[in-house]
Amino acid sequence: MTSIEEIKLLIYRNKLRLAQELRQSKEAVFLIKKATHSNLTPVEKEKIKIQLLDICKAIPALAVFLLPGGALLLPLLIKLIPDILPSAFKDNLPNDKTQSS
Repeated sequence: MTSIEEIKLLIYRNKLRLAQELRQSKEAVFLIKKATHSNLTPVEKEKIKIQLLDICKAIPALAVFLLPGGALLLPLLIKLIPDILPSAFKDNLPNDKTQSS
């Protein structure tokens, strides 16, 4: 696979993962609104907790990415601290490694 094809594949995958994160965030907002007038189930509370943690993880990753050279630093940081990624971006992480080899 050529470098351009690999880049296109990574952009496509990240686009799908970003869309998944946005869907999860919308669900979390809905659940937070629901919590203002009724009790949430334990499953709903767990969904909100996971999504809020994902948002907290995305902020430092975005800050690193925006730094000069951050696009090169972020993949290195992800290898050192894999928990920095939101949950949607952790899906198929081993596939990314095998396909880029």
